[in-house]
Amino acid sequence: MSDLLERLRGRGWRMTAQRRVVAEVLDGDHVHLTADEVHSRAVERLPEISRATVYNTLGEMVTLGEVIEVATDGRAKRYDPNAHRPHQHLVCAHCGAIRDVHPAGDPLAALPDSERFGFMVSGVEVTYRGICPNCATSAAA
Repeated sequence: MSDLLERLRGRGWRMTAQRRVVAEVLDGDHVHLTADEVHSRAVERLPEISRATVYNTLGEMVTLGEVIEVATDGRAKRYDPNAHRPHQHLVCAHCGAIRDVHPAGDPLAALPDSERFGFMVSGVEVTYRGICPNCATSAAA
């Protein structure tokens, strides 16, 4: 059973066939699928699943804190099941591929007190941008 499925079950979330399929599609490392990609993959497993059900299920998972919604540069939102291990994202500026990265150190520590302007900072989001190996190879050809 996937980590996401286990977490959802642990929260007592009612596991319908549709919800299970959405959670299974999101299983894995470095998963950052759009809602349409989740729907497309879910339909392969459960042909009758609707787009609305996928969107609603993703929204519920985000509300529960079991999936992170990732938005980059005006592209479609992506859904990341790696919600419980602190990480940042590495994004390809050409194709939009996203990878989870785990830099050393605490990114919050890099913000000195003098730059917090009295804010009680509760979180940090860092996005590294660059060109992925596939796009770099294509550009060189």
